[in-house]
Amino acid sequence: MDRNNAKQSFVIALAGNANVGKSALFNQLTGLHQTIGNWPGKTVEIKEGHLLHQGIDLRIIDLPGIYSLSSCSPEEEVTEIFILEKKPDLVINVVDAAHLERNLYLTILLMEMEIPMVLCLNQIDFAQQEGISIDIDKLASTLGIPVVPTVAIHGKGLDELIKTSLNQIQKGNPVQPVFFGEEIEKRIQEISETLKPINLKTSSRFYAIRLLEYKEHAHVVLDLATQTHLDISRKAIEDLHSESIEYVLSSERYSKAEHMARDNTQIKSSKNRGRILFDMFLLSPFTGYIALTVFLLFIFSSIFYLGNFIASWLEVGVEILESLILSSSLPFASELWSYGIVGIISAIEVVLPYILPFYLLLSFFEDSGYIARMAVLTDSVMHLAGLHGKAFLPLFLGYGCTVTSILGTRIIEDRKERLVTCLLSTLVPCSARTIIIMGLIGVFIGFQWVLLVYALNMLILILIGRLSTRFLKSTAPGLIIEVPTLRWPSARNIIKSTWFRLKDFFVFVVPIILVGHIIFELIKNGAFINRIELVFASVFNFLWGLPSFTVIPLIFGILRKELGLIMLQTFSPTGSIAGALSPRQMIVYSIIMMFYFPCVATLSALIKELGWKNSLAITFFDISFALVIGVAVNLFLSLFMP
Repeated sequence: MDRNNAKQSFVIALAGNANVGKSALFNQLTGLHQTIGNWPGKTVEIKEGHLLHQGIDLRIIDLPGIYSLSSCSPEEEVTEIFILEKKPDLVINVVDAAHLERNLYLTILLMEMEIPMVLCLNQIDFAQQEGISIDIDKLASTLGIPVVPTVAIHGKGLDELIKTSLNQIQKGNPVQPVFFGEEIEKRIQEISETLKPINLKTSSRFYAIRLLEYKEHAHVVLDLATQTHLDISRKAIEDLHSESIEYVLSSERYSKAEHMARDNTQIKSSKNRGRILFDMFLLSPFTGYIALTVFLLFIFSSIFYLGNFIASWLEVGVEILESLILSSSLPFASELWSYGIVGIISAIEVVLPYILPFYLLLSFFEDSGYIARMAVLTDSVMHLAGLHGKAFLPLFLGYGCTVTSILGTRIIEDRKERLVTCLLSTLVPCSARTIIIMGLIGVFIGFQWVLLVYALNMLILILIGRLSTRFLKSTAPGLIIEVPTLRWPSARNIIKSTWFRLKDFFVFVVPIILVGHIIFELIKNGAFINRIELVFASVFNFLWGLPSFTVIPLIFGILRKELGLIMLQTFSPTGSIAGALSPRQMIVYSIIMMFYFPCVATLSALIKELGWKNSLAITFFDISFALVIGVAVNLFLSLFMP
């Protein structure tokens, strides 16, 4: 490449099915130089990163994982719009070498757009272990585009991929599409000719196919004569095949993909019989649920024991730091500690003991491929709540942080199902509420009571989900999810994934925690705090059997949930929770806090995703429901607990 004349910056888009290693490839290429943003008007994330290769700046765009370009989902619509309107210099189509036939369907669709392309044949090592041998040169010749084998998770083949991509950009040759049968091609050519005078964003053939399939396209306005010709052509094809045009063209593409995969692949005996048997064990309706139960118990117990261990050491460090600052000669040392440093420490005390272990474990199982299996297993269970298996993933994220959970609902295409999932996400006990449950019930009553509280939470989630989906009828299709090959996770990917999640938490949530802490300190130091306690004391005692010092922690716990335990200790008249609350009161308080609206950070996430109206409705429901369930639990426990 002539560096003096060549463009020194290029845009490369990564496109492919979900779970083909596209994110791993993106992470390897861009390292930590990444940003994440929403496509304007959509809730679909677009990741962007940069790679400096031999003085050339490559802007890498990680498009959402899709299976077609039918524009039936926001992800498909965003991918097509990005390619047509932003016109990347090259599209790298990432495919899973072990599932070539299934992946080539999208390849054929992308080739119809007639854009410069390179096929990244990823996870080639797994394909070989499965006894699948792919003739790389023959496949490249069949498709008419370069094919580069890679193992993105280990960084293998990436230099060759970038070198081939830059070569392809330099040539600037659009890819030749895969052609349909003679009768269909005749109709496509006729429509294509009528579209040529129109100023289109890509080849007229691509728009001719899209108009045949979907009758209209945002980029094309047809006159009456062209529209009539289009309708006649569509009907002619449908009459010839006695099927809808969508079915006819999809069948042709699948047939092409099948022949390409079969002609370029040889299947030998698999070397991974043990892995296949283990996979069957994990997906079995019987043994799979046993494994899932063990997995969830392992997650909870790990967070509980590891979190407590880290928290105990943090507590020692905080005490040392406090004594050093308060005994120093710094101006306003006391105010600096109370209003600033304590807020930062509070955020760290949430992240390190409970969120960090959760994200590490989540990244481990996500990278192994088990999270997708969890979604398949839980699909029937989620139907009890009127949802699909995809909703389980964001709800599961909610055990770490409700903000992350709400942002995770973006994988759900149907808006009504997203709304219900967001509602349920706010009722899932996040790590901050887990601190309260573990710190009260776990420490003072027993871990078996913790399990009972979580069982009650799951039962209520199912009931509320079921009722919500009856009022909000969803048009969501059944679960469609790619189940990736089981593998041992990469330590590098786990660390990177955990870091990006923690980074989002620090950037988005921690500032709100700090503001909430400052507000709390101002309130705590105000003269009216005792008056608030006196006004609500009788109500708290009558409805929930709680003493007056729980008023302030419950009311202002909406700022930050972990304050519910910190303030309880602070306002306790005896200086000890154990001496101030009975076991019944600890359970009632914990259950109210478990269903009480999580925090102001959650409200900001809800507003971002659902708007003000829905966000305030969810907030009002959570607070009302928490107070009502608190009354019910108090009445029930008072029958056999003092």
